[in-house]
Amino acid sequence: MKLSNRAIQIQASPIRKLMPYANNAKAKGLKVYHLNIGQPDIETPREMLDVYANYEDKVLAYGPSQGLEIYRKNLVKYYLRHKIEINIDDIIVTTAGSEAIIFAMMVTCNPGDEIIVPEPFYTNYNGFATMAGVKLIPLTTYAEDGFALPDDEKILDKINERTKAIMICNPGNPTGAVFERKDISRVTRIAKEHSLYVISDEVYREFIYDGLSHTSILDMPGMDDLGIMVDSISKRYSACGARIGCIISRNKELMAATLKFAQARLCPPTIDQLAANAAIDIEEQYFKSILTEYDKRRNLVYDALVNIKGVICEKPKGAFYIIAKLPIEDAEDFVKWLLDDFNVNNETVMLAPAQGFYATEGLGKNEVRLAYILNEDDLKKAMNIFAEGLKKYIETK
Repeated sequence: MKLSNRAIQIQASPIRKLMPYANNAKAKGLKVYHLNIGQPDIETPREMLDVYANYEDKVLAYGPSQGLEIYRKNLVKYYLRHKIEINIDDIIVTTAGSEAIIFAMMVTCNPGDEIIVPEPFYTNYNGFATMAGVKLIPLTTYAEDGFALPDDEKILDKINERTKAIMICNPGNPTGAVFERKDISRVTRIAKEHSLYVISDEVYREFIYDGLSHTSILDMPGMDDLGIMVDSISKRYSACGARIGCIISRNKELMAATLKFAQARLCPPTIDQLAANAAIDIEEQYFKSILTEYDKRRNLVYDALVNIKGVICEKPKGAFYIIAKLPIEDAEDFVKWLLDDFNVNNETVMLAPAQGFYATEGLGKNEVRLAYILNEDDLKKAMNIFAEGLKKYIETK
């Protein structure tokens, strides 16, 4: 029996597909520093963990398809603190940001329609698009200029009769790029002129450096019908295992249609919503201290990279990722080699080959994404291993 085309075409995650190599390294007794995946080591807030520990209901029942009312009401307050004015009916809670993105694609596009997305982009967009029968049209950005948004002409060149949306991630995964208000204004102007939706992935809202600020698609004038925001608590509260996100739009018709998708999957996880709700009112100091910590890690990794001969990268402005272009031909082979054939004092490092974050064939083949999600001591060790490994790899090839 032949599998479906989508089963054959769906991309394996470049973040996870090399895990067997890491597992083999660990089986040989090596310690592996994981810089390949955005799993922070920051502790999950006690407020959230207490909800799990103290849950006493005798039945874990279905919740509303659009999410618990108490949580959605508090989300309205959370977004208002970020100068995003919405009401409870504009929100549907989802099973993580992943489901929110799938819903956004499926509610805006028919099979065969196209969504323009700056590349490199979060690799799972590829998988979500395959599920939805949508074609992603890459808008290439480059390491040499900090993955800045291309000029209007390059965006306009991608638009045709099948184009239904532009999708952005701000701040960006995997690039760490931040699109400032002037960039979002350009996108929204083009979207309005061509009647395109803008799907804005704003998961890393809290993680912006160097005095920059976040601009939400829902803060842009004239985007009530075209703006769609997707969000998640995974990175905000270092709670990746609590699969809670949301899709938000002021477009009533769109949200009514999205609710039908939500009803088809019944409801998002109840306990995880309660845990997320408990974290909404965490003091601002929580995020301030975390941002300070990530800024230190960002500086450490960036400084290490720019001191390696032949490496090209720009300092990221947001999130907790950085893409580096290496003086080699095949980054995936390098990552495998680090895990199979190289160690420093029985320790090695795992990175994410960046090719899987591109849709354009051949791009990213000599790039890696690093997630600076480890404590400073571990990051120093990991970057030392990376630098020594790269030098040795080049010598042997």
